[in-house]
Amino acid sequence: MKILVTGTAGFIGFYTAKALREAGHTVVGLDNLNAYYDLRLKEARLRESGLPAAPPYGEAVSANAMPGLPAYRFIRLDITDGDALNRLFEREKFEAVCHLAAQAGVRYSIEQPQAYIESNLIGFFNVLEACRRFSVAHLVYASSSSVYGLNDKIPYNEADPVDHPVSLYAATKKSDELMSHVYSHLHGLRTTGLRFFTVYGPWGRPDMAPMKFLKAILSGEPITVYNHGKLYRDFTYIDDIVKGIVKVLESSHVPSEIVAAALDTAATIPHDLSARTSAVSARTASYRIYNIGRGEPILLTDFIATLEKVSGREAVKNYVGMQMGDVYRTYADTTALQRDFGYRPQVSLEEGLAKLYAWYQDYSF
Repeated sequence: MKILVTGTAGFIGFYTAKALREAGHTVVGLDNLNAYYDLRLKEARLRESGLPAAPPYGEAVSANAMPGLPAYRFIRLDITDGDALNRLFEREKFEAVCHLAAQAGVRYSIEQPQAYIESNLIGFFNVLEACRRFSVAHLVYASSSSVYGLNDKIPYNEADPVDHPVSLYAATKKSDELMSHVYSHLHGLRTTGLRFFTVYGPWGRPDMAPMKFLKAILSGEPITVYNHGKLYRDFTYIDDIVKGIVKVLESSHVPSEIVAAALDTAATIPHDLSARTSAVSARTASYRIYNIGRGEPILLTDFIATLEKVSGREAVKNYVGMQMGDVYRTYADTTALQRDFGYRPQVSLEEGLAKLYAWYQDYSF
């Protein structure tokens, strides 16, 4: 397949583009290279992919040839630039889109809410419209475990209500799911949202706990431990996440031609109840939401203890209260993803943190 992956200078996008190429797919990467966190890390990911660290805006650049891998091209582009995005879709004729670009971060959404409206709502709308206009067969996009908000039922299941987000970031991700449902329902666009649960690993985001804590521990600086360590997170290693993404992208579940046939039938016989019911069923089938996590919530103090064990260093801990916009526990029920795609995470927390630590030892910008 020819696949657009957005956010390929980001953590998950970087790995996803690599895995898809290794699976034999033709990949075009896209990122705006914003400065939400240290741009040098994003540039280093591009270099690791065989790309120039600072490509010019709007111009596609090709990666250095790598033995056994299909060609890889990258374009520096902002998804809020709807006209440029449409030109890209028209030119490339993508079969599938993996949309991972977004403004991330819970705390930052309190400080800079406008960034989330622009990227996560307007930018996402532009991607949806481009997929509709240029007949993309399947849109897979990043949602978040944060949509569960104040839901206190565990483990989190996709059928649970998600009506009480506690951050603007979470609200924009829930909005993306709603917009996707509309496009699946009205236009037969096949959409699959993946609710990620605390992804970590080498090349990870420096604003998230695994990288922040490791950096502080190795430099002897204190780490801030929210809610006095009484938080649970479903830490999921990057390799397990990416295997799940690739399985979903490669799936033939609910082929678009079935959806199109049902919609045509409903249009031809608009007053036939059975035809309308068939169309609604097909439209609903073309819209899916899945949790993607390890399914094993870890107490924050246990996570820190494991990080101390693999690094051989003791953390200096600064215990504080609950962070604004945070949730007490995340816990993924991944039954649906296992059933439909055979998703089974393999990497334990200790193994994953050991890999992160080994990478960090050689890490430099």
